[in-house]
Amino acid sequence: MPNSLAIIGAGRVGRTLGRGLREAGWKIGSVVTRSEASARRAVHFIGAGKAWAGLTRQVLLSQVILITTPDDQIAAVGRELARIGEGELRGRVVLHTSGATDSSALEPLRAHGAIVGSMHPLQSFSGVAMPSLEGRVFAIEGETQAVRVARRVARELGGSPVRVAGSKKPLYHAAAAMASGHILAVEEAATQLLVSLGMKRREAVRALLPLTRQVLDNFERLGPRAAWTGPLARGDFKVVRAHLQALRESPMEIAHAYEALSRLAARVLAQDTAGTLAELEKSSVKMITRAKATGGNA
Repeated sequence: MPNSLAIIGAGRVGRTLGRGLREAGWKIGSVVTRSEASARRAVHFIGAGKAWAGLTRQVLLSQVILITTPDDQIAAVGRELARIGEGELRGRVVLHTSGATDSSALEPLRAHGAIVGSMHPLQSFSGVAMPSLEGRVFAIEGETQAVRVARRVARELGGSPVRVAGSKKPLYHAAAAMASGHILAVEEAATQLLVSLGMKRREAVRALLPLTRQVLDNFERLGPRAAWTGPLARGDFKVVRAHLQALRESPMEIAHAYEALSRLAARVLAQDTAGTLAELEKSSVKMITRAKATGGNA
């Protein structure tokens, strides 16, 4: 099996994977970024490799080439690598790390004999510290040999490889975005609501984070319905309506998000989805706005 690696686009993801694989015994070759300074920083973080500013034929000295650029650059990198690599690409395994894009983005490389695939670690990379990849899911797809290499990489980093059909990667990535970035947006919105009441930000975070963590712990331990709590879980639609009325004083995106999240909870958590949705319709932002405009009850 191959054990030499070149990294193109060694940002947060590339540096982390490179360092982990170097510690697992892989030989790190070219480390490519846009500037020599950033490439040198990446090499320093990884602990091995040769820094390059821009793509060169030196990457072809490695058996595995890992493209860790932003999604919108993957296809262009593939085309440029195909242009400079030509016959030397045959037998090389080329993987990219996008969560939403499949290996078809690397088609020009496959046409030159490279074996292509994708490998996405389901992990956030802050760039501040080296995250643990132990137990993390790596979504993999592509040609058979590329999948074999991606599976080996995931396992050597402590991860759990899971095969995902290329056509389903956008759906997979949407799920990941909901469970990470969207959760963060909800947590920050809740924090800002408490700050608007006069709490210090540190107090608001200290109040909300244990609550969120407990719900997630219960979700893992007990399952979704047993972990569900709050007025909607109890069927207390009067309180839900009071929440929406109070949220009219906040940015409307927050009120609309609360309403949309309530409908989502009805869809995925409520035992009586239709009945819960019908009750929520009576308490919608639209109905509350209409009632206030007419001075009566909706």
